Amino acid sequence: MATENTRIYHERQRLQFCLLHSLNNLFQKDAFTRASLNEIAEKLVLDDPNKETWTPFSVLFKPHHNAMTGNYDINVLIAALEGEGKSVVWHDRRNGASLINLDASEESLMGIVLNVSVRKFGGLWKSRHWITLKKIDEVWYNLDSDLLAPETFKDTEEVREFLDYIIDHGGEVLLVMNGKQ
Repeated sequence: MATENTRIYHERQRLQFCLLHSLNNLFQKDAFTRASLNEIAEKLVLDDPNKETWTPFSVLFKPHHNAMTGNYDINVLIAALEGEGKSVVWHDRRNGASLINLDASEESLMGIVLNVSVRKFGGLWKSRHWITLKKIDEVWYNLDSDLLAPETFKDTEEVREFLDYIIDHGGEVLLVMNGKQ
């Protein structure tokens, strides 16, 4: 059970590096850097048998990330996690959150990463945002980098309600498992 002494690592949002912040919040430490994620994204391009045609925009808008602002895609997330011995299970949105075992041990379920649609500047800017939910000392936390501080869920039912809301609004739910599945 979480105590007053439980320390929660929480990186705040900067530019579009929400995947970087989400991963570090998931690992509860400075596990990845912008350079390490850029390296993963570049390796994905080199390994891609169907390389896209180079355009002048390719300098900034690379296939797996934006070189200026970050904004990494799912391929970078999966490669980063697999490089650390983790696996990602994409939750089937047709089933809702009731089928997610939120009571799984922290040794098997490392956490949950969400990808949600966001609108900014009065709806003129549409983008996607990465969010981490993690159970630490038997308590679930929302470690969204847009939050000023981590938010505690009162129980697993509140986590399920939050996940159902995310699913109902077009968000993706990715279960991060310790070890290969």
